Amino acid sequence: MSIQEKNHRDERDSEFIDRLVFINRVSTVVKGGRRFSFAALVVVGDQKGHIGFGHGKAREVPEAIKKATDSAKATMIKVPLKEGRTLHHDIEGRHGAGKVIIRSAPPGTGIIAGGPMRAVFEVLGIQDVVAKSIGSSNPYNMVRATIMALKKVNSPRQVAARRGKKVSEVINQRLADNEVSL
Repeated sequence: MSIQEKNHRDERDSEFIDRLVFINRVSTVVKGGRRFSFAALVVVGDQKGHIGFGHGKAREVPEAIKKATDSAKATMIKVPLKEGRTLHHDIEGRHGAGKVIIRSAPPGTGIIAGGPMRAVFEVLGIQDVVAKSIGSSNPYNMVRATIMALKKVNSPRQVAARRGKKVSEVINQRLADNEVSL
């Protein structure tokens, strides 16, 4: 690997923000006593709509965090954001016994969400969102359910392309539907 390639990779990696969500100490009983290892759950994002999460296990905490961060960078997804601050529509996500409900919010609302979901939204770059978790409060299930929900987000551009219409037609239809429901 050349120096230029290494510098490019370091520059790309430096634009990501990583957030440690949960760390778990795990022990195994062996003949001489207990052996401890650590499991880390990390979310990584660029605050512009890219997000990934990873899980890493090692004998030392920093090594577990590094493995989790590398895993998160390898599993990044792109989430379309409305005006770069919120979601286009309300969504639900599930994983195991964990269920999350995520709603877009008007400007100035902030991030109203619990622990693991808050970390996901902060590194994703969402500034206004209301979220509720139902069922399991296990951080792994909550992060996975949140990511599953975010994968379902469609922008008006994606909907228009799928339907073979113009973006303006899709947005006008959405506004008409909102006026009827009021």
